[in-house]
Amino acid sequence: MRDVSLRDVLLVGAGPGPVDLMTLRAARAVESAQALLYDALVSDEAIALAPAGCVRILTGKRSGRPSMKQEAINRLMLRLARRGLRVVRLKGGDPSVFGRVGEEAEFLRAHGVCVEVVPGVTAASAAAAQFNFPLTHRGEARRVIFTTARVGSGDVIEDWAAASDPEATVAVYMGGEAAAELGRRLIAAGRSPSTPALVVERAGDPAAALRTGRLDTLPQLLAGGTGGPVLIVIGAVARRAQDLRWTPELAQIEAQIEAEAIRA
Repeated sequence: MRDVSLRDVLLVGAGPGPVDLMTLRAARAVESAQALLYDALVSDEAIALAPAGCVRILTGKRSGRPSMKQEAINRLMLRLARRGLRVVRLKGGDPSVFGRVGEEAEFLRAHGVCVEVVPGVTAASAAAAQFNFPLTHRGEARRVIFTTARVGSGDVIEDWAAASDPEATVAVYMGGEAAAELGRRLIAAGRSPSTPALVVERAGDPAAALRTGRLDTLPQLLAGGTGGPVLIVIGAVARRAQDLRWTPELAQIEAQIEAEAIRA
């Protein structure tokens, strides 16, 4: 039986970083929070939406970095809900994509807490929009595989059979440290070494970096990074990626095109 004294807990996706990529529902959830538990990848501007007096708690949850244990996070959410606070658990990206939303929701519901999940823009979608490539494309990519290069034990995943389909786009989260092994296993599974590949660091952020190449050059694409969260995309659609963000050079080209149009 549900304890009517408990407040609901909201498990909210903050999107890839910029606050204008949050959903309205996510932004309103943070604005109404009395206790905000946020992950390391959540932007400062998203956290700043929380009202004055809101309890703000950094939980960490960054691959390879120190963070609060999942059990501790679960119990902290429960304790705050039992105090009657409106608890918002704010996660980078979408909470249902490698965000442990299932574990947290199951724990809270088992203790009588109602849970609402608010989706967010996941990194693969943000990268595709930012760098002008589709995740699916007629005749090139008929399905998308969201995967992570690591499992709980820290070992590289060994079953890449599904990813060997040449018409599959493979979006690999948290794969930076395993790039060389990732490429080797995909090639061994039948994916061509010349398959287009790209790496996006800090997808969705104005400072995001794009590097493009092939499956057999993945380790080189990771070189020179700044340590930000990395997304790897493998598949024919990766060759379409372009960085068309505004630069002085791009402005000069646009001005030249406009001048030629006027003369015509």
